[in-house]
Amino acid sequence: MADNANLEVLSTRSGFNSAVRHIKKTMEIAASANSNLGDIVYELEDEELTSGRIGMLLRMLLVDKLGYKSASTNLSSTVNDIAVLAKEFGKWNGVDLVAAYYHPEMGLQIANPKVAEELAGFGQLRKRELMVVYAGFMGKDTDESCQKAADIALRLFEGSKVTAPAALTRGKFTVKKVSKPKKTSEAKPAKVKALPKAKPGAKKSAPVAAAPVKKAAAVQVQATGGPKKMTPRYAVLVQNELFHNGNVEAWKKIVASYKAKHPTLDVYIYYENERILDINSLFKWGKVKHGTAIEFAVAGNEIQDVAKLQRYLAQGASHMFEAFLHGPVNSVLKLF
Repeated sequence: MADNANLEVLSTRSGFNSAVRHIKKTMEIAASANSNLGDIVYELEDEELTSGRIGMLLRMLLVDKLGYKSASTNLSSTVNDIAVLAKEFGKWNGVDLVAAYYHPEMGLQIANPKVAEELAGFGQLRKRELMVVYAGFMGKDTDESCQKAADIALRLFEGSKVTAPAALTRGKFTVKKVSKPKKTSEAKPAKVKALPKAKPGAKKSAPVAAAPVKKAAAVQVQATGGPKKMTPRYAVLVQNELFHNGNVEAWKKIVASYKAKHPTLDVYIYYENERILDINSLFKWGKVKHGTAIEFAVAGNEIQDVAKLQRYLAQGASHMFEAFLHGPVNSVLKLF
């Protein structure tokens, strides 16, 4: 019965074809024995390499086939900037490293920690999320130095100050140049459509400017499929005296409009570094005050209209929120 359960996926045409594609892709990647698995996934940008399949590759190729040692932990604290670690890991020529992070929204992500561009894809490392580091010699028998390297690398990811043994800096596992995913470009700010005017007699004020971006990193637009990407978090300052029910409803309509235009993209909202699953559960009268920053990020493929979304959310967080509340009940605004 156990054997039958394991083979059940092959009983349908779609399941069988999916398994064949996975096997072919695994064999193709396995043939690149002298390449870092993180580099391969970064360059491929293959839509078949979903979070679940990446996990299977880690187990099949790194653990079972190549015998890599590993170290794992649920992070004890939040780490905002990990790309700086690439400089330190880049000195570790004595061992090959692969880092895997279970992103709470994006699923399992992997990277060659010696490459800053790949590490940046992890974004912020969240407290209590799973982090795993693999270390090995790309096909040669591993030893205790690999386990030690994985343990030290994991401590560095958690923010500890650790000095790596000199032996880790001597070897052939140098950083190789990797190509950025094809057909990507920076998202440019778009002109914002005129919004319906507020009700007559409403208090007038200067237009609300979008809040500064929390990080200076550019938003990447991916023109093909593949593992989802996420923008940095963008801050929106509350310009109203309080973020009350009217602001909440405005944000709901803005996000609904964005989703209607871009159904494959997801909008994530954060407050005090916590993801907000239901805006109503947090944004109650008196909870979020003037000058407080609410953050958002967009995830998916072909990310678009982020600057426009930020502009609308900024207005929705101000006293001019009523502009988004006009129209028939249960209707979706055409903002994008």
